[in-house]
Amino acid sequence: MNSQLNQDIRQALLANKPEGPLVAIVSPSGYAPIPGAVERGIATLQAQGCRVRNFTDTASRFQRFGASDDARIAQLYAAAQDPEVDIVLALRGGYGLTRLLPELDFSQLAASGKLFVGHSDFTALQMGLLAQAGAMSFSGPMLCDDFVRDELSGYTLNNFWQCLTQPAHTITAQADNNPQLQVTGTLWGGNLAMLTHLVGSPWLPKIDGGILCVEDINEHPYRVERMMLQLLHAGMLDEQQAVLLGDFSGYRLSDYDNGYDFTQMVAYLRAHLPVPVLTGLPFGHGRDKATLVLGSRAELVSDSVSFSLTMSGYRSLFDS
Repeated sequence: MNSQLNQDIRQALLANKPEGPLVAIVSPSGYAPIPGAVERGIATLQAQGCRVRNFTDTASRFQRFGASDDARIAQLYAAAQDPEVDIVLALRGGYGLTRLLPELDFSQLAASGKLFVGHSDFTALQMGLLAQAGAMSFSGPMLCDDFVRDELSGYTLNNFWQCLTQPAHTITAQADNNPQLQVTGTLWGGNLAMLTHLVGSPWLPKIDGGILCVEDINEHPYRVERMMLQLLHAGMLDEQQAVLLGDFSGYRLSDYDNGYDFTQMVAYLRAHLPVPVLTGLPFGHGRDKATLVLGSRAELVSDSVSFSLTMSGYRSLFDS
């Protein structure tokens, strides 16, 4: 196995899956823009002890998508129906799943028992699974870029495999000025732009007493604020226990902002949202990302300098 994985995870995988878990690669959204990236990512997974079945066709592209709409739907069903597959891993995000939502049978996908993994545009599929079938999924790494980087993130890989191989998973983080609280609820969320696009649709779950986690990339703080206010005005935040802000990088400030930055935006949200807002969750498009189990039972414990998020009650790799 790859040296990025710690010894405990290696031993757990070998003890419970001596032949290696079977990872299915699907491209329900975009394609890999870098030649050889898919092959490189597959090699990384194999070096970590996985078997890999690639349901994508790197030579076939349709506009800005990994394949035609029908072909991308077929990939998802083929991976879900394959009795040997343990994990269904998204190739990458981008855009494309929104086009597929009306054609997907979420009950059928959920009944497969596969562990669906991805983030970004994959949020649309994950929220559809939760809303339509009450099914959990994993907001975690994707083949591109998490398994193809020149320097792989040990944090990302170890956190991912630790989550998938244990019945409970805890994330701890340092964060200043967060409110002190201890709450429990259903963990849900993902990419903020995708969540706001799903408002008013049958694919956004209605969660009471939940813990909402959000992240995004290349979104200026004012756009993050605007999207959070949209969720507020749509009635999505009134019954939440807490909102956890993940990574919001890639934006650029200008002189026109006149001091309005991410910190000022967070202060505004804390003053106007009817729910505690916490920062510092290592979750999103950055190199180091934690894996979250969307739909799981979660406990959030926070003080002024750190917090922990514990997820439980989900199907792990060894249960599938």
